[in-house]
Amino acid sequence: MTTDTIAIACDHGALALKTHMVTYLKDKGYEILDLGVNGPESVDYPDFGYKVAQAIKEGTVTRGILMCGSGIGISIAANRFTEIRCALVHDVTGARLTREHNDANVIAFGGRMIGPDLCEECVDTFLTTKFEGGRHQRRVDKLSNPSV
Repeated sequence: MTTDTIAIACDHGALALKTHMVTYLKDKGYEILDLGVNGPESVDYPDFGYKVAQAIKEGTVTRGILMCGSGIGISIAANRFTEIRCALVHDVTGARLTREHNDANVIAFGGRMIGPDLCEECVDTFLTTKFEGGRHQRRVDKLSNPSV
C-alpha cells in the first residue's frame, strides 16, 4: 500500500479509461485527486490538463495522469507549465524511459488509443520507476529553464 496521491483528469474522449484507472489505482492503495470530467458531455481538454498541472505547481500532488481521445492535446496543454514534464505514452518501454531519462511527472494516454490492461501496466511502470539523474539531469533542467 502507498500513501501517494495521484491527480487524474480527462476529457469526454477518455472518461471510460479514466473511470477504470481511478478504481484500479484506489484498489492498489493510491489516494486519487479526481479533477474530472465525470460525465459524457463534450468539454475542452486544455481545462483538464491545466487542472492537473496546477495541482502539481501548487504542490498538492507530485504526479499526474491525463487522458483525452488521443492523449495529444491534453499533454500539450499540461506542458504549457514549466513545472510539468508530461509524456504521451503508448507502451511500457515509453513509460519506463520517460521516468528514467526525463523525470516526467505526468503521463498521458489516448482513451481511443490504448486499452485498460496496457494502461495499467504503463501506469504501474511510471509510478514505480526512478529517475536515473546523472547525464539526464542537465537535460531535464533545460526543460524548465532553457537558459541553463
